[in-house]
Parts: sequence; C-alpha cells; structure tokens
Amino acid sequence: MVTLMAALGSIADTKTYPLTETAFRDSCRKTLAETGILVLPEFLLPEATLGVCREGEQMRDQAYFCVQNHNAYLGPPDPDYPADHPRNREVVSSKGCITDDQVARDSPLRTLYDSTGFRDFLCAVLGEPSLYEYADPLSSINLNFAHRGQELGWHFDNSSFSITLMVQEPEEGGAFEYVTAVRDADEGEMNFEMTARVLDGEIEPKRLIAEAGTLVLFRGRNAIHRVAPVAGDRPRMLAVLAYNSLPGIALSESARMTFFGRLS
Repeated sequence: MVTLMAALGSIADTKTYPLTETAFRDSCRKTLAETGILVLPEFLLPEATLGVCREGEQMRDQAYFCVQNHNAYLGPPDPDYPADHPRNREVVSSKGCITDDQVARDSPLRTLYDSTGFRDFLCAVLGEPSLYEYADPLSSINLNFAHRGQELGWHFDNSSFSITLMVQEPEEGGAFEYVTAVRDADEGEMNFEMTARVLDGEIEPKRLIAEAGTLVLFRGRNAIHRVAPVAGDRPRMLAVLAYNSLPGIALSESARMTFFGRLS
C-alpha cells in the first residue's frame, strides 16, 4: 500500500521541502510571521503541475466567469462615507472558476489537498490546531482562470490565511501585488488613509511573479493585495486550496452564487 507521505512525494518535492521536519517547519513559520508571505517555488513536481494544467484546459469551458465590482474591504457600501471614500471606492475583479466538485478524484490537486502530511505542515506553519475542508461541495478546491485584461482588484481577505498554487503563469502581467500591515482588522483599525494611497498608486507594492508549481501561503487579512491585469494569450491559472479552522463550515449561499453561479 502506498503510504500517505509517499503519495504526497509523488506530486510534491518533499526532498527540497521536507514537510515533516521540525526545523523546516520552524523556518517556514518564522518567514510567514515576519513577512506575511511564504513562497515555495517548484513545490509541485513538473509532471504533476503539467497534469493539473491539462485538467484545467480540458475544463476551462465549464468555468464560471464573472465580473464583480467591490470595495477593498469586501463589504457593502457604508452610507456614513461618500462614494469616493476608500471605504466605498469600487474596484473590479474578473475571473473564471472551476469548483471542487469539478476537480477529478485522482487529480494531483486533490492528492495534495487531502494529504495529512501536507495538512499537518500547514497547521504547524499557520499555528492552527486543525484544518478542515468546507462542508459545501464547491469551495474546498478552486481552479481560477484569468485571461487577457482580467484581474483581481485591491482587497483585504476576510480569512486570516490563504493557500494558493500557481498552475500556469501568464505570458505577461498577472503579478501578485501586496502591501503588508495596512490595517488591523481585529482592533477595528481600517487605516483608510493608507488604503487610499495604495488605491491611488502612491505606495509601491511588493510584487510576486510566481512560476508554475509555486506554493504560496499568505496572510491577507491585514495586507491589501491584488492580481494585476493579465496580458498575452496564455491565461493565468491558479489553484486555491481553502481550509477552515473548524469543521462543518460552508461558504454562505450568497457567496457561492457570487463566486460560482450556483449552490451545488
């Protein structure tokens, strides 16, 4: 019988990234705590990355594409502020999405997502006692597409962490841009002034241009970030591996309709 770690080692570079070793976990946790981001290039082995890319190309016509106007705080407009205030100022996000129920049972994405070794590594680095899949059938694994001109507008995440895997980088554009420590959501400090400066292009963001196979852990709750518009004919393809700190949690019906166009 193939062990769980052997299955993970068949798709991920567990030699370069020894996920079970305490010293490696400690180093990753320190990097994430100090910088708000952990980048592991070529984490997924080339053959597995190519396999996911092929799966994505085969399913791309099944993706739900949408364009959304939203503010950086991902909340409804606040009538206490004018429309051009950074709390209410609208940006645009546009992408296509393949949902969990469309991802094949034998996909490398599912092998990675379900791996107890990978999940234990995430718990150690993120400081979470446990991580659980979403209770709804759509939200745990998503494969996102961005074609020429598509982007994710500036925003803060509602969750404390995100886990993404670059499947295919675009020919041009599509950089991940971020500014850390902008707000303190737990203290209710929204820092509208600094948010406005980011939206106005007055603050130079950090940029990450990840190659295919790169795993990224990101603390986006207090860091404003975006994906710049994609250029060129090759689409940007990114897998989002979504976990919860508690079991039995589903994405809300309104969010599922917004992001996926359906409930199940």
